[in-house]
Amino acid sequence: MAAKLVVRDAEAGDAEAIGELFRRYVETTVTTFEEVPPTAQDWRGKIGAIARDGWPFLVATLEDDLVGYAYVSPWRPKPAYRHTVENTIYLHPGHVGRGIGRHLLGELLRRAAAAGAHQVIAVIADTGNPASEALHRKAGFEVVGKLNEVGRKKGKWIDTTLMQLDLTTQNAG
Repeated sequence: MAAKLVVRDAEAGDAEAIGELFRRYVETTVTTFEEVPPTAQDWRGKIGAIARDGWPFLVATLEDDLVGYAYVSPWRPKPAYRHTVENTIYLHPGHVGRGIGRHLLGELLRRAAAAGAHQVIAVIADTGNPASEALHRKAGFEVVGKLNEVGRKKGKWIDTTLMQLDLTTQNAG
């Protein structure tokens, strides 16, 4: 029997598993510009802060194992940007390409729209792995720009691709 995918709100008790999943990306890739993995306490704080701000922070589980997480957070701190958010999504490497990201991102976008988001920005590190850009494109995001050599990690300069989704005109998810 196939394991059932559950997408639900993140809870403080998910912090350790989220931290472990993200730690792999911090330590072994340039996908994230973080260089030191956040602690479980840091993740508990982030889960709480995002919830207090009214934005979604979701996890995907299979048989109670956390296999991915996604959240939106304010794009910029200035008040006029209050309806624009940036999305973040990470999947356990062993579960990429199974449709989990599509379900997780789709639910995130639905909840972001319900919470008042108008525009969603994805900032994707140019790592030579097109999976994240493809996932976002399938959800309706469009490439709107590129920032050259804005990050430096593991001895190399990294570009980012900016993608954007208008939640009022796109079929989010």
